[in-house]
Amino acid sequence: MTFNEREPQPTGNGDRVLDYVLEALIERAELGKKKYGTYLRVDNGRDPLVDALQEAMDLVMYLAQAIMEKNERA
Repeated sequence: MTFNEREPQPTGNGDRVLDYVLEALIERAELGKKKYGTYLRVDNGRDPLVDALQEAMDLVMYLAQAIMEKNERA
């Protein structure tokens, strides 16, 4: 797969992704509460743009890793 490869039209088969995402969000919030003693809240003294940018950069690295590993197996 390349970065510009077109994907096929999705089908309606399989588990609903929303259910997985909602469960994962709840688990992630509970992990954050355990680690920081509170849920994420506004006006918490941190810059959410910096936090989000750092998380997005990590995401890009993980996505690139997955694509590179998939291409190695092809």
